[in-house]
Amino acid sequence: MHNTSIGRLPTWNTNLPFANSECSNFAHNIAQPKLAHTDEFRFLDKAATVYDSDHLEDNELKSSWKIYTVTQVEELKILLRFVPIWTTGIIYTSVFSQMNTTFIQQGSAMGTRIGSFAIPPASLISFEAISVMASVVLYNKVLVPKIRCWFSKDLSQLQRMGIGYFLAIITMATAAFIEWRRLESAKKDELISIAWQLPQYVILAVTEVFIFITLTEFFYGQAPESMKSICSALASLTVSLGQYLSSLIVTLVSVTTATEGKPGWIPDDLNKGHLDYFFWSLTGLCIVNFVTYLAFAKNYTLKKVILES
Repeated sequence: MHNTSIGRLPTWNTNLPFANSECSNFAHNIAQPKLAHTDEFRFLDKAATVYDSDHLEDNELKSSWKIYTVTQVEELKILLRFVPIWTTGIIYTSVFSQMNTTFIQQGSAMGTRIGSFAIPPASLISFEAISVMASVVLYNKVLVPKIRCWFSKDLSQLQRMGIGYFLAIITMATAAFIEWRRLESAKKDELISIAWQLPQYVILAVTEVFIFITLTEFFYGQAPESMKSICSALASLTVSLGQYLSSLIVTLVSVTTATEGKPGWIPDDLNKGHLDYFFWSLTGLCIVNFVTYLAFAKNYTLKKVILES
């Protein structure tokens, strides 16, 4: 793919042709579907434009390394379109990973007994997994038929991810409110039950269904035929990068807020800190991520395959 961007450097400043017919469309050595031309990233179209200087005397092309098909150029455009969608996935994962860190820390500062049972804070992750399975069933058996009945069509993959990003805002706002409620109780030397955390785990599970599953489907379905496995792995890479981003965010918050002898937002003793401020900050990050996603998803051009008879 990188050859597409460098193979036509000598024609970088050349005006583009107005008709698509002036772009090369010579046969592929590898049989694969042809992609229709799109108007985005038009500067890349120069790589598929045939000029007089590209021909020999017998009207054959000098080099296929310097001239690419419309399909090859469109494949590079697909990868470029993935970047903002992929980036929003990384930011979401950094928020999702709070389930394994600050959510557990928050639960440890709550009353861990529900009735006669002692609930380890980390065990609520299992509740989230159960909620994911329940959400998948409810979505397929209840929500999908209702949507088809109301709108005569299914939600698109981009729409489903948008719902997930919006629910991520609700998740962190819920966690912030519960932490505020916990701090207010701690001032009275009271403990609130760890059951208060259940709503944020349930909503987080729904976001996982709408985002993680759909993101993998989207990257695989929209990827170039020769790069489906790589693009699927790219979708999974958001998890790893999101974890690193989460660690960076927590470290920066801890360092910047623990100054002048203050314990900071996330001290070892949460009763002396303000974990709720941290959750509200992540809520703001989710809002920015959601708005950014909407801006790119609204104008996203889906892959268009040319069907040959």
